Amino acid sequence: MNDRSEEHQPVTDSQQSSVQKWRVMLGIGLGVLMYTIDTSIVNIALPTLIENLNTDFATVQWVGLSYVLVVTSLVLGAARLGDMLGKKPLYLGGLVVFTVSSLLCGLAPSIEVLIAARALQGFGAVMISALGAAIIVEVFPTSERGKALGIIGAVVSLGIALGPSVGGVLIGIAGWRSIFLVNLPIGILASFVVNKYVPHTRKTQPQRFDFWGSVAISVVLVCFSLGMTEGQRYGFTSSLPLGLLFLSAIGLVGFILLESRIAQPMLDLSLFRSRTFSLSLLTGWLVFMTLGGSSIVIPFFLQLVMHYPISHIGLLMAVTPVVGGLVSPLAGNLTDRFGTRSIMLTGIILMTIGCLAISTLDANIRDLDYLLRVIPLGLGWGMFQSPNNSAILGAVPPQRLGIASGLLSLTRTLGQTTGLPLFATIFAAIALAGKNGSDLSLAASEAIVSGFQGTFQLAALLLAIAAALTMLLWRMESQQ
Repeated sequence: MNDRSEEHQPVTDSQQSSVQKWRVMLGIGLGVLMYTIDTSIVNIALPTLIENLNTDFATVQWVGLSYVLVVTSLVLGAARLGDMLGKKPLYLGGLVVFTVSSLLCGLAPSIEVLIAARALQGFGAVMISALGAAIIVEVFPTSERGKALGIIGAVVSLGIALGPSVGGVLIGIAGWRSIFLVNLPIGILASFVVNKYVPHTRKTQPQRFDFWGSVAISVVLVCFSLGMTEGQRYGFTSSLPLGLLFLSAIGLVGFILLESRIAQPMLDLSLFRSRTFSLSLLTGWLVFMTLGGSSIVIPFFLQLVMHYPISHIGLLMAVTPVVGGLVSPLAGNLTDRFGTRSIMLTGIILMTIGCLAISTLDANIRDLDYLLRVIPLGLGWGMFQSPNNSAILGAVPPQRLGIASGLLSLTRTLGQTTGLPLFATIFAAIALAGKNGSDLSLAASEAIVSGFQGTFQLAALLLAIAAALTMLLWRMESQQ
């Protein structure tokens, strides 16, 4: 039996009024904003949590890690369930779980309870992360897909920018519990809007959920994420990270073999026959890996070389996502008019120029020098998001939108998971070359500047590869 005939049928454009689709955008946007902010807002609270919950650094890291591991490991399973059962009930359920768990986080009496509540919050976040973009694509007509995804991209950028700054303000005013309790009114409003205005997709025939495939890919992703995390902490030559990464590789091979042999797999491998789909995902992974990884070295440069206060560093680091958020809706409109490839390529070229420019920074800069170099990076990021998302989601049949949206979210997460330890390792290797120990705070300013410059030169190289892939895909599509 043809599996595709058994999936949900998308809601047609004629069923959506102009007002209703923007109400849907409001509900989905609020959920995405809440999820994105909470991905980073907790990081600024870690020192406060150590003091207030009487714990240590090794334990408190699990406040963030438990959340990320749940989101990473379950995103494809959540996306597949969205295709099977309908995206609205799962997205709405995710909002409810996220809101309730935020209350539990805010009331947590101990670090153990907080870690458990954050893991539960991850269960809610994975539904939001996996299905938000798919719902938007279903509700908006094809002619407005780029604009709609551009707005969602702007919301993501806004959340990234707001996380640390909003967290710092809330902790200063009302204590660490407020960074979780603030989600309650947002979650309640988002749940109301989604419940009232997001349409149901229509189910035609029942399907089976690929339980063993879901277990296999969850084990693969957990092992990979933990392997990269432990490798950054203990070194990638240590037995624990090597063992975890080896298990991840073996598990991935087993998962692919399993999915190729069952009638209704969790991940339809035939999707990757589309060059547009596969190369767009690969390009997105390179970009997310580069941006996520290179961003880890900026605070070291600004704090240890420029000696800026934390509040000043937070404002400067917000420039890139804010600029990206402002540009993303415009890029979406341009995508609807001119197609995805030219806008994607423009974005990647701007990011490459930005990274090359940032690699020229040294100890003698002013704020204006920094801004002039990071603004092209933000412009390129904003130009890239919407057309890449549109290319990926537009390359799959409607009944596979959920899993495509999940893969899009997974690409972003794995890019950051890979980029952070890679760039941190390279930065430290250059900055500490010829030195004993691993304490960057003891390194000379000149050495940190060298590490900073070398890291952004690597970022520019990876982005150049992404640009080459985009040009290759553009050429292949034009010859068809």
